[in-house]
Amino acid sequence: MKTLTKFFLGACVLASVSCAQVQEEQLVSTYGTPYHWEKGTIVVDTPERPEGQQSVLGLTAPKMEVVRVGFVGLGMRGPGAVERFTYIPGTHIVALCDHEKDRAENCQKYLQKAGLPKAAIYDGAEGYKALCERDDIDLVYIAADWIHHFPIAKYALEHGKHVAIEVPSAMNLQQCWELIDLSEKTRKHCMILENCCYDWFEMNTLNMAQQGVFGEVIRAQGAYIHNLDDFWDYYWKDGEQDKLGWRLRYNMEHRGDVYATHGLGPVAQALNIHRGDRMTTLVAMDTKSVHGKELVEKATGEPCDTFRNGDHTTTLIRTQLGKVIEIQHNVMNPQPYNRLYQLTGTKGFANKYPVEGYALSSEQLQESGVEPKVDDLSSHSFLPQEEKIQLEKQYQHPILKKYGEMAKEVGGHGGMDFIMDARLVYCLQNGLPLDMDVYDLAEWCSLAELGSISMDNGCAPIAFPDFTRGHWNDVKGYKHAFATPEEEAETMKKAEAATLKLKEQGAKDWGTDK
Repeated sequence: MKTLTKFFLGACVLASVSCAQVQEEQLVSTYGTPYHWEKGTIVVDTPERPEGQQSVLGLTAPKMEVVRVGFVGLGMRGPGAVERFTYIPGTHIVALCDHEKDRAENCQKYLQKAGLPKAAIYDGAEGYKALCERDDIDLVYIAADWIHHFPIAKYALEHGKHVAIEVPSAMNLQQCWELIDLSEKTRKHCMILENCCYDWFEMNTLNMAQQGVFGEVIRAQGAYIHNLDDFWDYYWKDGEQDKLGWRLRYNMEHRGDVYATHGLGPVAQALNIHRGDRMTTLVAMDTKSVHGKELVEKATGEPCDTFRNGDHTTTLIRTQLGKVIEIQHNVMNPQPYNRLYQLTGTKGFANKYPVEGYALSSEQLQESGVEPKVDDLSSHSFLPQEEKIQLEKQYQHPILKKYGEMAKEVGGHGGMDFIMDARLVYCLQNGLPLDMDVYDLAEWCSLAELGSISMDNGCAPIAFPDFTRGHWNDVKGYKHAFATPEEEAETMKKAEAATLKLKEQGAKDWGTDK
């Protein structure tokens, strides 16, 4: 018996030593990021801020009377951005770039229609480099495929340009940190172009949350659920041998929520992420891949046994202040389009999909400035339509008041794309902080790799790195920056005058001045 006891004790000692060795062992994710275990949680180290760099929270740049823009990536999303910018006073579209020259040339039609000067054209695999090297461009607007977002943004920042990058703006943690370091080092803006933060319901609901309509928001949901079966064939393919296109291939080769920002961006703003709170822990879980494998097999005619991403991915996040965020991703299965967008507060509730509405008690609605028209109003159901309309009118976001009507005319996902672009230009022209900074970019895009690490380790918890490097609590509450009415008027006057001059040049370029 004593021998048997000694055996078990020895085995336990060996097991504990083995576990300790595993705890200390440095592991590497499939994206190439080192990580290790600490007390049952996976930890990715936060690198020290390089000497000479400072935080870019609240970063501003000198006012620009004219925002000179170069567009890179003119396939699915880029042309719409070019057209939208022709409606924004005080913008000069200096250059257009795409891998395929005809797609860049084709966007000249938007400038011609608006009577603006012709743009310089760049093409080829590295055409963006010549565009970034120009000294007459302030902002590089990047709408290329996902793989090229980072190298273009990196080159632009290295050459002294502000950058605005379509989503997802960075594909792994290394890219997130490099963009942070470049923005801090160059003192240039690095903005994620997350248009869903500018949709009507999200903006009005954010305003309500900021003014306490829902009490303290303690839980939020977001998603990107969008069956892409009608779109897979339209994603750019690199030659005849490319049977999949860039987006399907990326989902095949990578696991995790690779398109998290549409769902996460709006709720992160409502929860004041890195403005008084921060995301601390993540757990991710996915289904097996069914439809993704079928798509590859159909396109290639060969069996597919290596499709990394599950059809549906769910990510749970806990914040420093004890809030919970749930984010979902599914581009494979037959479901109605859904971004979820749901806020649960201590005094109220907001929900966008599949039913749009608010739930408030009669007392809370009254405290929020709206008098109920019914006697039995409670938070057990959504507000009646009349009360909902009055609540939205009471809390219409100032940005919607300024740009909403024009946005509906210009378009772009119902107008939210135009609001996003107009706000970007507004902040640059008025020398204000942008609505979304490089830390937003990193936090929202990091779900892909962090979720992958979690799932590759049995859906284990993983700690978020602190992308602000200790500054997440410096600013108390998310807010949009505004100039004074007098400053706005002066800025717009200069912008409109600059556009008139540009149109004079445009008339010469297009031969309409005769």
